[in-house]
Amino acid sequence: MSSEIVPIEVIENRIFIIRGKKVMLDRDLAKLYGVETAALNQALKRNAERFPEDFVFSLTHQEKVNISQIVICSEKPYETIKHSKHINVFTEHGILMLSSVLKSKRAVLVNIQIMRVFVNLRNMLSTHKELARKIDQLESKVGQLDAEVKQIFDAIKELMSPPPGKPKNIGFLKV
Repeated sequence: MSSEIVPIEVIENRIFIIRGKKVMLDRDLAKLYGVETAALNQALKRNAERFPEDFVFSLTHQEKVNISQIVICSEKPYETIKHSKHINVFTEHGILMLSSVLKSKRAVLVNIQIMRVFVNLRNMLSTHKELARKIDQLESKVGQLDAEVKQIFDAIKELMSPPPGKPKNIGFLKV
């Protein structure tokens, strides 16, 4: 049995990319922390100076609709998301700041686990970027080799084709 307070897979499945940022919904964080969503958002309001726009932002109606379509419909928290009035999402920095606002032991332990997931995601992305860079380099080399191989085949074809001009008769002439 794992000693993790929250399995990594649960956290990974709750991270979305919205406006180009990896974020988690207030309702998911509240559930992970073991508090009500209203309590989490109340703590956010009380400490608004700690949460600039790059730490937390509210979803537009279209973003709510998009999330409700992404997530499996059978999951209770998501089936009514598009009808919710106000949903806040927290970036990695906002989630980190939550640990200073929500002072429970569980919040601290959950935050540690969430930060580990974000670090793993960053590592995976950097690995993918490095792999993509190497593939691009390989494609470039193959492209150069293709051009060189084509030149070789063109030269062979040129050597195999008869020389231009009137073909010469080789052999005996009738007299």
